[in-house]
Amino acid sequence: MTNNPWTSLLLALIAFLALMGPTAGAEKSDNILVVGDLFDIAGSNLDPAQESSGLLADKAQIVETLVGVNADMSLAPKLALSWSQIDDLTWEFKLRDGVLFHDDSKMTADDVKFSLERANKLNSRIPTLLRMESIEIVDPLTIRIKTSDPNPTLPAALHFAAPLAIISPKSVNDKGEVVAPIGTGPFKFDSYDESTHVLTVKKNEKWWGGEVKLDGIVIKPITDPNTRALSLENGEVDFTVDVPYNEIEGLNGKDGITVDKFENSRLIYLLFNQKKAPFDDVRVRKAIAYGMDRQEIVQYVLFGVGSPAVGIYRPDFYWTNQNLVAYENDANRAKELLAEAGWKDTNGDGIADKDDRPLEISLLTFPNRPCLSPMAEALAGQLKEIGIKVNLEIVESGVLSERQKTGVWDTALSAVSVAMVPDPSYILESYFQTDGMNNRGYSNGQVDKLLAEAAVTDDEKERLAKYKTVQEIVQDELPIIPMTYYEMVVAKKDYVKGYIFDQTSHDYTLTPETYIEP
Repeated sequence: MTNNPWTSLLLALIAFLALMGPTAGAEKSDNILVVGDLFDIAGSNLDPAQESSGLLADKAQIVETLVGVNADMSLAPKLALSWSQIDDLTWEFKLRDGVLFHDDSKMTADDVKFSLERANKLNSRIPTLLRMESIEIVDPLTIRIKTSDPNPTLPAALHFAAPLAIISPKSVNDKGEVVAPIGTGPFKFDSYDESTHVLTVKKNEKWWGGEVKLDGIVIKPITDPNTRALSLENGEVDFTVDVPYNEIEGLNGKDGITVDKFENSRLIYLLFNQKKAPFDDVRVRKAIAYGMDRQEIVQYVLFGVGSPAVGIYRPDFYWTNQNLVAYENDANRAKELLAEAGWKDTNGDGIADKDDRPLEISLLTFPNRPCLSPMAEALAGQLKEIGIKVNLEIVESGVLSERQKTGVWDTALSAVSVAMVPDPSYILESYFQTDGMNNRGYSNGQVDKLLAEAAVTDDEKERLAKYKTVQEIVQDELPIIPMTYYEMVVAKKDYVKGYIFDQTSHDYTLTPETYIEP
C-alpha cells in the first residue's frame, strides 16, 4: 500500500470530526428529542405522588393533572372538563370522557380517587393544599371532594404537578411502589437506566389531546451548566436549559443553535435561619437587604438575565401587591441598622462585632442553576462592604435541603417556582405561616390570622386583599429577601421547532407541539 501523506491527513481529519461529534448545524436523523436536564433523575422521581420537580408532568409529559392553567394564571380544563362548588365544603369535578391510560384502560373516577388519596397519604405537601376529608364517586366520570373546612383554592391546588397527577392503579406494585408510571399524557414511560439515570419516553398514539409530533424524548441529567452548554455544541443533546450566562452570546452566535430567555414564575431569594442569632433580629435582615445591590448583580454578574425583585411575585401577577417598595442599595443605612442591633466594627478590621464576636455568617447555595453561585459570590463581596463576613458554601441541592432540616446553616440562596399552584396561598402559607412547610423560624400572629381567614374566604376581592396585606408585612419584616425574578434560558438546535414556553412550570415544559424538522 502506498504511503500517501494526503491520504493520512484525510483519515486523521475524518477521525477528528468523528470525535467531535455532529456539528452544530447538523440535521437530525430521527424524531427523538434528546434533552439535557439540570437535575439528577433518581428512581424515586418515577413516583408522581412523591415528585415535585415537574419531571413526569412538564418534561417527560407522562402524567397530567385534573386542572390546567392559562398564561395569565387563570385555570383551564385538563383531565377535568369542569368543576363547581356544591356547598361550603364540597366541590364537584366532571371528568373528560374517552381519556385512555397508556395501557389502553379508560380513565374513570375510581382512578382519580385512587391517585388523589395516594398523594394525600404519601406527600406531606398535599394535605395542607387540599384539606381533603373524603372523595365520593358520583358516577364513572364525576367525583365530589369534601374538605375539612372551606377551601376556595382547591381547583388551583389540583394543578400541582406531578404529585396530584392521575395515574392508573396498575402503576403500583403490591408494595405500593410505582415501578413504571402509567399516565394519560402525550408520552408514555419507556425506560429508566439505573446506572446513567437517563429517562426515555415514547409517543402516546392515543393521546386524548390530539397529535403528538415527536416519536420520543430522552432526558439526560447534566447537572453542571458548562457541561450542558458543551453537550449542546457537540450534538450530544438537542435541547437544554440554563447554560452559563456568560456563554449565551457565544452559543447564540454558533451556526444551528438558538438561545432564548423566557420570564417565568421563579424567584431567587435569600433565606434566613431565624431560629438562631443574629437572623432573629429584623434589623440585621434589613441591613443585609440594604447592603446588597440587585441591579449591579443583574447587570454585571447575571449578564442581564432576570431583573431585580421587589417582592415575592412578579408585577404582572394579578395577586401581586403593586404598592411594595424595594430595598435599594444604601450602605450607610445598612451600617446604621447593624449598629442599632449592637454590631459595630470596634477593632477596625472592617468586620462588625458584638461581645467580641465578629459578624461572620455562612451562605449556602447549589451549582445546578448558573445564576446562584456567581450571585452568592457577588453578595458576599457586597456584604463585606457593610461589615459582614460571608463564608460561601456551594453544595449539592440535596445537601442544602438536609442542612436546613437539621438546622446547621445560617443563610441560603435558592430558587422557588411561586406558581406551580397558581394561587398566592401556595407560597405565602408555605413560607410565612408559623407552621408552614418552608418556614425557617418566622412567626407573626397577624400573618397567621390573615392567612387563616383568606384560606376560607369565598369572596375573591376580600381574599386577595388579605394576601396583599401579608405581602406588605413580610416585605417589612423580611423573613426572606427577594433577590431577582428569574429568566429561564433555553438553548436548542434550530431543527427543534414548535417549542412553547410555559411560565407556570417548575423549570420548562416540553409540549406535544414540539417537533424536529427533517
